[in-house]
Amino acid sequence: MIIALLGLSHKTAPVELRERLHVSEEELTNFLQLLKQAVPEGMLYSTCNRFEILSHQNDLETARDTLIEAISKMRGIERQVFESHLYYHVGPEAVRHIFRVTSSLDSLVVGEPQILGQMKQFFAAAQKEETIGLTLKLILERAFAVAKKVRTETTIAENPVSVGSVAVELANKIFGDLEGKTALILGAGKMGLLSVRHLRSRGVRKLIIINRTFHKAADLAEQIKGHAAPLEALGECLAESDIVISSTGSQHFLINREDAQRAISLRKNRPIFFIDIGVPRDVDPEVNQLDNVFLYDIDDLKIVMDKNLKEREKEAEKAEEMIAREAESFWNRLKELDIAPTIREIQARLDAMRAAEVDRTLKKLGPLNDEQRQAIEQLASSLTSKISQSSFSELRQLANQPDGIEKIELIKKLFRL
Repeated sequence: MIIALLGLSHKTAPVELRERLHVSEEELTNFLQLLKQAVPEGMLYSTCNRFEILSHQNDLETARDTLIEAISKMRGIERQVFESHLYYHVGPEAVRHIFRVTSSLDSLVVGEPQILGQMKQFFAAAQKEETIGLTLKLILERAFAVAKKVRTETTIAENPVSVGSVAVELANKIFGDLEGKTALILGAGKMGLLSVRHLRSRGVRKLIIINRTFHKAADLAEQIKGHAAPLEALGECLAESDIVISSTGSQHFLINREDAQRAISLRKNRPIFFIDIGVPRDVDPEVNQLDNVFLYDIDDLKIVMDKNLKEREKEAEKAEEMIAREAESFWNRLKELDIAPTIREIQARLDAMRAAEVDRTLKKLGPLNDEQRQAIEQLASSLTSKISQSSFSELRQLANQPDGIEKIELIKKLFRL
């Protein structure tokens, strides 16, 4: 049993290369079929931050090259273009790596929840295309269980570390609950879109988009099923909004103290939470001096993010220890499963040899009574039993050695099993 994993990620390869190897949902079926031709069992997973292939192969010496050639064929890229960016894990290290990936310990943002869902989708696709068998199925199912255990027994995912998630988490603490609230997104760029996703997940009722270019606001509003408004309507929209997230790139303040004061008056002193992640800033810092106004800028958010990141790092250390134990335990069980067929094959071979030798001996001896025949058969059975018991005990111990699987594969070749 050769478990081999080959891949690259945000840690080893630039985005330009990751883009070239990325497999879209439409391409996945064809690529899995190509992988099926290369290895007995294989599963590939491709996200914006990684491209990896997990495989079950028969030959340790050719395993790495087989996977490299498969990638080259899939993407039509010469191996020298990507080979220096690859990492390669075999056996227990491959199992540990897949456990870490699924538990989001190898993610760009440690603790992010998306990777587990993505891995389950790639696993389902591999099952549908029948590119994986029992061995990889066992590995992936255990990886999913370990990921769940990590989330249950650590707080690795409980401290937000992205700008959007921190901003929305702070808003949630101020209001207690964002269900039914109205949020204003000032700026239709990437940061605004990320904030929208977090706001939606918290139950915000209405989303208003304002941008200096109205058609961009309208495009984003259409994507998120929100409402677009022109910049001239900013004052009116402020009065309607419980949360304001701003990131425009403007060179001057778009919201000053007077704007905020007017909005609070119209809201009859219901609080407004401003999150200014623009650089330069969009909201005048004096706004924070008003009653019922809460203003956080990018530096404030960074302080929270840094604190949360340290907490995640502590939890990640616990998770790493948990995964190391789980991977070692699982690998030992996997090796025991793998040695069982070999033991059965050897036993069958010994039984066949014993029966043949007993039959040959009985023919040489001529007529014997039942007691004599039984004595010869019992002697042969006792000898093969003693040989097999000691041999099988050694094989089981061998399976638990670091290079045990490779040695067992050699034994199988020598005995032509």
